[in-house]
Amino acid sequence: MTAEIADETGVDTRPLTMKRFQGRSIIGGQHQEPIRRGALPPGPRWPALVQTVALMRFRHQFHPYLHRKYGEAYTVRLIPGGRPLVLFTHPDVTKEIFAADPAVFHAGKGNAVLGPIMGQHSLLLQDGAGHHRARKLVMPAFLGHALRGYRAMVAEVATDAVQGWADGEEIESLDRMNALTLEVILRVVFGVTDEQRLAELRPRVTATVDINPAILLGWAYPWLQRFGPWRRTIENQVELDRLMYAEIRERRAATDLAERKDVLSRLMTAGDPDLPGDRLDDTELRDQLVTLLLAGHETTASALSWALYELGRDADLLARSQQAADAGDPEGLAWLEAVLKESMRLHPIIPMVVRTLMEPATVGGLDLPRGTTVGPSILMSHQQDRNFPEPEVFRPERFLPELSGAEAPSLHVWIPFGGGVRRCIGAGFSLMEGAEVLRQVLTRYDVATVGDDVPRVRNITSVPRRGARIRVRRRG
Repeated sequence: MTAEIADETGVDTRPLTMKRFQGRSIIGGQHQEPIRRGALPPGPRWPALVQTVALMRFRHQFHPYLHRKYGEAYTVRLIPGGRPLVLFTHPDVTKEIFAADPAVFHAGKGNAVLGPIMGQHSLLLQDGAGHHRARKLVMPAFLGHALRGYRAMVAEVATDAVQGWADGEEIESLDRMNALTLEVILRVVFGVTDEQRLAELRPRVTATVDINPAILLGWAYPWLQRFGPWRRTIENQVELDRLMYAEIRERRAATDLAERKDVLSRLMTAGDPDLPGDRLDDTELRDQLVTLLLAGHETTASALSWALYELGRDADLLARSQQAADAGDPEGLAWLEAVLKESMRLHPIIPMVVRTLMEPATVGGLDLPRGTTVGPSILMSHQQDRNFPEPEVFRPERFLPELSGAEAPSLHVWIPFGGGVRRCIGAGFSLMEGAEVLRQVLTRYDVATVGDDVPRVRNITSVPRRGARIRVRRRG
């Protein structure tokens, strides 16, 4: 283990937490030589702080504005130091970036803003040999046979969560889905069953997810961390780490570890049989668990809330989806998964996928210098007619060629999980979980949308501003 951790048993975990918050940048790594403006595509000449706020806080207006004004490629300057981010909107360039050499196109540095929360061992922050090793150890927990084992666990959590909804009740589906997916993370991923620890973890996890984008600016300016919301964020992380390390230590002592089916237990036993000492240590486990938490909690909840919102606006689509839920067979589950995919398409949760160049490279016909961060805009990819005809229409059959009569969208135009060797390893889990939750809701309830909704930014994700309000009525 890289360092001793501690909690109520007497070892202090605070130094590990504090180390993560020292001197992080928003995007592109910690150190970078200046890049002259003439070497990059055009972009706004506003101060870097203004551009950073626009990118993080007003993404749904900023991305379309940049595309209209500058075309298929444009540069945004970010704090600290005006670091350049070049965004592309053409699918051919997206395909090129996803297929590029990962030794040159580093994804970890592009995700630097997540470092203080996720930790240096996170799959999202590692590059090179470290990423290859971690992915190899984590991947078995998300392969097909493991997913099939998780489905029953997800169904049990979802049933407990939704069966108590009152007939005729008006609810914010985002709140309900956040609570539900949090239970899935804690019980199915973390494998926590002790009610006292669950009660301690829930508010700490919720506070980790529910932060204003302005808090993230504090990673670039460490002096902010002594004040107000930045200080409270760090204190919450100290407490979350204490609880998580306690769970990890207790789990290692479990006598039935090999029989457990949760993700944490699988990660503890993962490893190359030819290298018995090559296991994830406690710090690595903590970092991967928090990564799964942030990547799989509110993202899935937001997608589910938008899905219910869209189903509640169209009686025919709702009836078709309820029929699929009632069937519960592979065809029905495929339809529900398509509903979730279309929700992620029409209402993107993450705005972009980024890579930082470790040496000069040609991207989209542009010769870009070392240190440039590049990536496709998910927002623009999902909104363009050339990728999705009538992109403003919610149409799940896009993802089912046997119904649409057209090819399913390629993985370089539908990109909520990124792409290439860095595609999210939890994509299959997220889609399985979302389809199963929809099945549990739709077999029990009719849903009707209450009012219109638009996206807003919460931390690094986009969620329904008004909570995607729906009214639920028990089916006869």
